Amino acid sequence: MTTSPHDDQNSASTEPPAGLNRRNLFGVAAGVAALAAFGITEAPAQKAAEKAGVKNIVLVHGAWADGSCWSDVIPLLQARGFNVTAVQNPLTSLADDVAATKRVLAMQDGPTVLVGHSYAGMVITEAGVDPKVISLVYLAARAPDADEDFNALAATYPTAPVRAGIQKHDGYLWLSEDAFVRHFAGDVPAKRARVLYATQQPVSETLFAGKTTVAAWRSKPSFYAVSGNDQTTTPDLERFLAKRMKATTIELPSSHVSMISHPKEITALIVQASKV
Repeated sequence: MTTSPHDDQNSASTEPPAGLNRRNLFGVAAGVAALAAFGITEAPAQKAAEKAGVKNIVLVHGAWADGSCWSDVIPLLQARGFNVTAVQNPLTSLADDVAATKRVLAMQDGPTVLVGHSYAGMVITEAGVDPKVISLVYLAARAPDADEDFNALAATYPTAPVRAGIQKHDGYLWLSEDAFVRHFAGDVPAKRARVLYATQQPVSETLFAGKTTVAAWRSKPSFYAVSGNDQTTTPDLERFLAKRMKATTIELPSSHVSMISHPKEITALIVQASKV
């Protein structure tokens, strides 16, 4: 696992919540570390530390998926006391998906971590400028700059195997079952992968042509989980994107759906993003 700190300008911009000074934060952290050494993981001190930070998490799914793709991560976050909401993207256009995400952000009652998987990296890059968003988490995700032709950038990297399984029907794109099970969710047990295949949402054939008008990662602390065994988005492209945004980065031996095959690690990254 590799990590790289975000730039000082972004990390220094967030002050502790009212009534909790930095000395208190350090004291809580020290207590949590001491308890962890004895294998105590659900101590009151840990819960107090998490309550002192952000409590809202908004999860945004990508293409060929729906909000149920977060079903392994949501209970882990809820167990830590977070308020979690999964967006249901229509996948009809970037503008429609950004609008769906903004509607969910409007419902949050305070600072929020915005998480995007795969194509949803474009959505959180655009919607993430919302003042409620305090950090961004990208999972094997697109992370375009403002007005960037992301398809042209991706074309400079090798074509991923999943592309051979894309099928077109009535203006929408689907993944074949073979491509979904072998390449999209390659490290998920086949029985589970076929269930996920059955719930995939088709995407508009023009969806990936959309361009973001802003790049929220240029002004917000960002985190990135690279899927080292990804056969949907080339891992080297993911590494480039993470480095470009100066994201705090982890790399997992995962297929494209790391939130399903590595939910504990993804949950830990989201928790880390809640404490910027």
